[in-house]
Amino acid sequence: MSRPIVAVVGRPNVGKSTLFNRLAGERISIVQDTPGVTRDRIYADVEWLNYKFTLIDTGGMEIGSEEIIQKQILQQAEIAIETADVVLFVTDVKTGVTDDDRQVANLLRRTKKPVVLAVNKVDSTKRDTLDIYEFYELGIGDPMPISAGQALGLGDMLDQVVEHFPDASGMGEEEDAIRVAIIGKPNVGKSSLINKILGEDRLIVSNIPGTTRDAIDTPITIDGKKYIFIDTAGMRRKSKIKEEIERFSIIRAVAAVERCDVAILVIDANEGITDQDTKIAGIAHERGKAAIVAVNKWDSIEKDDKTMNSYLKDIGNELAYMPYAPRVFISALNGQRINKMLELIQMVHENHALRISTGVLNEVLIEAMAMQQPPADKGRQLKLYYMTQVSVKPPTFVIFVNEKELFHFSYRRYIENQLRDAFGFVGTPIHFIAREKGEKD
Repeated sequence: MSRPIVAVVGRPNVGKSTLFNRLAGERISIVQDTPGVTRDRIYADVEWLNYKFTLIDTGGMEIGSEEIIQKQILQQAEIAIETADVVLFVTDVKTGVTDDDRQVANLLRRTKKPVVLAVNKVDSTKRDTLDIYEFYELGIGDPMPISAGQALGLGDMLDQVVEHFPDASGMGEEEDAIRVAIIGKPNVGKSSLINKILGEDRLIVSNIPGTTRDAIDTPITIDGKKYIFIDTAGMRRKSKIKEEIERFSIIRAVAAVERCDVAILVIDANEGITDQDTKIAGIAHERGKAAIVAVNKWDSIEKDDKTMNSYLKDIGNELAYMPYAPRVFISALNGQRINKMLELIQMVHENHALRISTGVLNEVLIEAMAMQQPPADKGRQLKLYYMTQVSVKPPTFVIFVNEKELFHFSYRRYIENQLRDAFGFVGTPIHFIAREKGEKD
């Protein structure tokens, strides 16, 4: 099931980033740093009680500002609001209600999204009670007094946030369809790719300045197999503000990846793989999604017998953390290798849900240890007792060991490679959990 998305919004200097970092950096947050993945601090995975959700940070909103950077920030915030399940509206008790607060509140009311109003910088509820009441005039609901700096009131605020999360029982629609997110930078041909698969121009991406759009779900049946393609094209504006355009892509990718089974990273063959591509790919990798790398516009470049190998080498270097993702060279314009891509979607989806029996797993584990002895550190030898698979999507394995500290990354990677040699697992990451004997779940 996908994680709900919570967007943190508000005018400048109300403490949004402090609140974001507090939630992302404390024990209520579980954030894994994966080697080789450049993390963009615009989003973080957060856990509160039994709920896991994705928190998205935004820049300070100044509605009506004519400055280019402020227009970009506002558009980025609007996209975050569009993709969010719940909006966390942050205000500042020290300055009270401002015109900017009122304008943000008016925008939020029009979205019809659930909103939690947080009044930040409240160091003493007794002293600031009257000032807190002032925020009722925004018409957003009950103001929640908090102090992000001192971590006060955050529990009550998060209780309000999770109350608005979608009911998981209503998410079983189209369970037999493969949900495919088409992710990547603007202008790499994501919508064109879906249109080619559909055989019609069903998706229209506006170039009008300021236009934002939700990710579009498009169901289709091909050769009896059901798919739902999630397009994340959205913003197509060209801008000199490169960082803000990257933020547009990141927000849309996070929202789409949360809801997908398979993520297809689309790269422009004319540009090659870029830092932004690696950031977007990292989102799918971190969330354990099945993945495919599609190099689009392959028909538009001059090629010789070394061109494809050169691209494969570059992609392998930049996406070294996800060697499992198959590469395919396509053209959304003329349909080159689209059928091959559809076959890959089926394959990686099946591998993502592949389950291996404990007996067979341990045969592979014993053989792997015989070929390469577990490492030792300061006279202590790593011992691997047995392994069992505990879940799928992605395939997740618990390995029981004598000491978790001895199960280093290099030997973990070796065991992963042995599993891939034995069972394939093409297109899916593999997760390991090391446990010592007698350790509770």
